[in-house]
Amino acid sequence: MARTPSNMLALGTKAPDFSLPNTVDSKTYSFDKISGTRGTVVMFICNHCPYVIHVMEGITALAKDYQNNGIGFVAISSNDVVNYPDDDPAIMKETAKKYGFSFPYLYDESQDVAKAYDAACTPDFYLFDAEKTLVYRGQMDSSRPKNELPVTGKDLRTALDALLSGKTIDTLQKPSLGCNIKWKV
Repeated sequence: MARTPSNMLALGTKAPDFSLPNTVDSKTYSFDKISGTRGTVVMFICNHCPYVIHVMEGITALAKDYQNNGIGFVAISSNDVVNYPDDDPAIMKETAKKYGFSFPYLYDESQDVAKAYDAACTPDFYLFDAEKTLVYRGQMDSSRPKNELPVTGKDLRTALDALLSGKTIDTLQKPSLGCNIKWKV
């Protein structure tokens, strides 16, 4: 598991669409179906990465704090499940239930969605405004396993609060850091 930073997709990029199965309810979701009226958070996560596990409860709390304010949330796993069976869709469903996800947990088997978002690591976060324009990408906060900083979601929450209040979102954004996406060979 290599420590990998976000690729930092260009701000202003329009949200790539997708059509992926939800491991929880077996329905297919697109960007439009999960998008919020005021913005949308797209997260690339997985079941086994220690960086994701470290922030999982924070992710769940973040979604619950903002979903009633018009922000849509979705988590996507794009890892190769042949070589990393802990990321299998059946286990994704268990993970979503364990952490009480209030958002879909989609499986990107082809890895095309991760490529379209230029995702590099888990966790990797993207915030799009109501017009599907990328306004934030990078870390949730500076907490990492073993650095003893609390999981607060500070960076992403600051961007969400600015978006909701109509303020300018600072373009100086820090990349996320986590396990590399497990690409198929």
